[in-house]
Formats: sequence, C-alpha cells, structure tokens
Amino acid sequence: MATMTQGTAETVASRLAGVRDRVEGAGRDPDTVRIVAVTKGWGPDTVSAALAAGLSDVGENYAQELLAKAGAAPSPIRWHFLGPVQRNKVSRLAPLVRTWHGVDRPVAADAVAVASPGVEVLVQVNVTGDEGRPGCRPEEVDALVQHCRSRPVALTGLMTVGPAGDLGRTRECFRWLARQARELGLRELSMGMSDDFEVAVEEGATTLRLGRVLFGPRPRVRTVQR
Repeated sequence: MATMTQGTAETVASRLAGVRDRVEGAGRDPDTVRIVAVTKGWGPDTVSAALAAGLSDVGENYAQELLAKAGAAPSPIRWHFLGPVQRNKVSRLAPLVRTWHGVDRPVAADAVAVASPGVEVLVQVNVTGDEGRPGCRPEEVDALVQHCRSRPVALTGLMTVGPAGDLGRTRECFRWLARQARELGLRELSMGMSDDFEVAVEEGATTLRLGRVLFGPRPRVRTVQR
C-alpha cells in the first residue's frame, strides 16, 4: 500500500465538494446519495483524510488491505467490502464490514449470514454479461434475491460495475439495474465510479463508489492478496 502524497484532508474535501456539485448538476440532492470512498492501493492515511473530509463510508476490494487499514484507522469508519466474497475470508472480515457489495451467488450469501447475521448486503450483477466480470448473470438475479431474503441478512439493493469507455452502454446497464431494483422492491443501487458516476446518478444510483476522483490517480503497487 502506498502513502498518500496528494490527498490531504483539505484536498479530499475540495474534491468531494466538486463531486457533490456534479451530483447536483445531474439532478439529485447530494444528501440523498451515499459516497463510499474507495481507498484501494492507498495507505491508512488516506482513510484518515477521507474521514476528516466528512466521508465515513470507506470501501476496500481486498480483504488483506481492509484488515490492515482497519487496525490503524480512526473511528467511526463504516467499512464496505467491494470485492468477491470468499468464504474463507468472511469470518475475519465480518466484525468490521457493515455492507457487503459483492454477493454474487448463494454460497456467498450463506457465508455472510452465518458470520454476520443482520448485516447489509447487495446482490452484485454482471449486467453486461461479459465473461470474466464479477457478479451473477442477469437471469439469476431474481433467484439470488429470493435466496438472500430467506437468510438472516438485510438485503437492501443491487450493485454493478459499468462497462468501461462507453457511456451510452453504461447508461443502458444502469437503467436496466434500476428497473430490476424497482421490480424487486429494493431501495439501494450501488453503481457509479469515478468515470461514470454522473450517469449513474441520473439513472437512480443511491451509492457511488469513488476513488480516483477523490484521491487522484492510484499509485502503482505490487499485487495485493485478496
């Protein structure tokens, strides 16, 4: 993990204000959109800068990074786990994670339910259908949602990662996910990252997962174990 060199609390606060202005420009009240600060690749000082700037929701993609940062981070941080749910890591993460964004199969829901009953979970959907992308297939969403509802977890919504480099296709994907959430009676939509969050806001996102737009380009670091 890298030490943050361009992300003091003042810098992050200024960038956050810019994000909120853009959310408002996309037609939404910024207070209605949760921002999760994604600190993947950065050190614990980035978490402190985010908290000082007013962001208490922090997301990590890798178990090892989350565990390391949580031990050094100030309170109160609400940790979001954004990566694939690996059953052998769930028990270690469960005391820390408030929201699991990557539930993509029944066994993942089962593992989270056993380790952390009542925790918030989101079903991750591979809306593009592209091979190798995380998330359940679109045709599996209904069944996975019903499975989660049969388990002692708080299923609140759906999550997806939009396709890179094509905002028109991204909009179609986000619109499809929003329609599915409405039909399933789910209130949360975790969609939108640094390159496409305005489109996500326009299509109904309630949670944005933002890294680079808040902290600058992510440093090149060695591969981190999940």
